[in-house]
Amino acid sequence: MSKKLSLTDNSTILFQGDSITDAGRKSKHNESLGDGYVMMTAAWLSASHPEYHAKFVNRGIGGNQVKDLKDRWKKDCLDLRPNLVSILIGVNDLGLPFWKRSTPTESFQEDYTSILEQTQQLKSQIVLIEPFLVKSQGDFLEQTKELNKKIEVVKELAREFDAKLIPLNDIFMKACIKEVPSFWALDGVHPTLAGHALIAQSWIKDVIEKP
Repeated sequence: MSKKLSLTDNSTILFQGDSITDAGRKSKHNESLGDGYVMMTAAWLSASHPEYHAKFVNRGIGGNQVKDLKDRWKKDCLDLRPNLVSILIGVNDLGLPFWKRSTPTESFQEDYTSILEQTQQLKSQIVLIEPFLVKSQGDFLEQTKELNKKIEVVKELAREFDAKLIPLNDIFMKACIKEVPSFWALDGVHPTLAGHALIAQSWIKDVIEKP
């Protein structure tokens, strides 16, 4: 989907994913947007387009892999009946050191496809965000190979399901030319405030149709 998306009045926008999306919201309550890019996106969109009267919902859960998203998709997506669904998932499927085991690419694609097939029944607009690693040269070498495989899956699914794609890994790579990786994510995975702001800025720029 190359063109930007349009919001209608009273649209519900759902953000789904792992700890990057969660950003502290799960420790509070279901109405919380967390302290990261979801909150920033909602704040800027509400301020710049108050006429949308949009409702923003965050259902990111820290530690989730794509299979976890699939298992809770009915409760945390379908039952909410969003008009727009934004998904950022995959970093926990890479097999990072002392984290969860990597997810085979085939299983990653099967579970992600199932999620999107279910979402089709809502006739919602879909935004797929590339998983990413913010890394210095020499870091995450093995995980980068897995990351590239997962990114290709996300790109393929964006084409198949006519979803808007945000190339977030490329966006962070370009950002690291301007400032060191730790400026954007201290551990290479969880964004700093600047990193979250970059995601929010990219989301608004790439997704929302200008009036």
